[in-house]
Amino acid sequence: MNQEKSPITNLSVREKYDLVIVGGGIVGTTLAVALKNTGLKIALIETQTLAMAKSRKQAYALSILSGKILESIGVWQNIFPHIGKFKHIRLSDGFFPWIVKFKTEDLQTDYLGYVGEHTYILSALQEASLQSPNITWLENSQVIAIEKLDSHNIVTLNHQNQQITLETKLLIGADGAKSYVRQQANIKTRGWKYWQSCVAFTIKHSANTNDTAFERFWETGPMGILPLPDNRCQIVWSAPHAIAKELQSLPVSEFISRLQHHTEGYFGTFELVSDRNLFPVQLMQSETYVKPRLALIGDAAHCCHPVGGQGLNLGIRDAAALAEVLTQAVKEGKDIGDLDVLNQYNNWRQRENLAILGFTDFLDRFFSSNLLPIIAIRRLGLLMMRHIQPLKLFALKLMTGLKGRKPLIIT
Repeated sequence: MNQEKSPITNLSVREKYDLVIVGGGIVGTTLAVALKNTGLKIALIETQTLAMAKSRKQAYALSILSGKILESIGVWQNIFPHIGKFKHIRLSDGFFPWIVKFKTEDLQTDYLGYVGEHTYILSALQEASLQSPNITWLENSQVIAIEKLDSHNIVTLNHQNQQITLETKLLIGADGAKSYVRQQANIKTRGWKYWQSCVAFTIKHSANTNDTAFERFWETGPMGILPLPDNRCQIVWSAPHAIAKELQSLPVSEFISRLQHHTEGYFGTFELVSDRNLFPVQLMQSETYVKPRLALIGDAAHCCHPVGGQGLNLGIRDAAALAEVLTQAVKEGKDIGDLDVLNQYNNWRQRENLAILGFTDFLDRFFSSNLLPIIAIRRLGLLMMRHIQPLKLFALKLMTGLKGRKPLIIT
């Protein structure tokens, strides 16, 4: 095994980098690892320790495309044994019997998607980054100022109780929905907060199989059910704020009874094996993902409703697309912070992400409506999807990340 280097603890007053990534989560670290062989000198800034950053109790849907991206950068083999895999997807509207069933034969693939826990995904990415001499971690660090100059950015941060400055040709905001980098760049956003919140939790069940992902739509909002190893499932239950708060605070026995009703006994008996975490939902799109010597990726650039499990997948795709653009710029001897270079990424990903944001917003509103004409239209749509193979295949490719431009790093 390669000898891992430790995150850096001492820096000179001014350190020069080609690339500084603010945010050491899954998306930011994916970008760093994707660029590890370009010769670029990269710094990753994370507010927490590396151990704390990977300890979050959360799981995500991973699309087929995300799996291919993570495989192409050399981390998938350390993630794959620890994640859930699903071969079937069931799409339903309440208790309406016309269920749309997707299967691996529709795409001629081994799986239709995966479900990865945060700890396993980020651990593999951290390990790969620590083995690269071109990547430096600055953990326990908080960016406090950004100064933009023509040829570089100056980033000031508190690093383990010491104020230091970094000089970088390109600054990346991978610091989440409340991105400091985006705010300091005066990049405006558009969007709205939903009338819903989500309750996320994990169950362990007694069903004989655990290879199906469910998207169940109710008038109160969608419910996503994703299989995890050891006969567990991650469930994200969307509902209006008051109902979501009630679901979070119900006695466990009453909560399980209500969940049994909404899953129609499919999972047999089950128990709650995690806390019920409540989080708000918003749609957000940045007016641009780039400025000279600056780019945004992941939730720093956009946020969407969790219906369909698209959020993290969009961020991983951002990282792969930006890595492709920057790798090509390095090969051609171009300035990686030049706006013409960065606009290649912006033009690629902003439009594609907007389409997915619009799609998830439409699904949530359309399937949450209790207006009879809307109910009739959407159930007719389910019937059509069941029987019109090209329509069914289009929807499945959209969900699995196989529509749109694919990064070259996966070929």
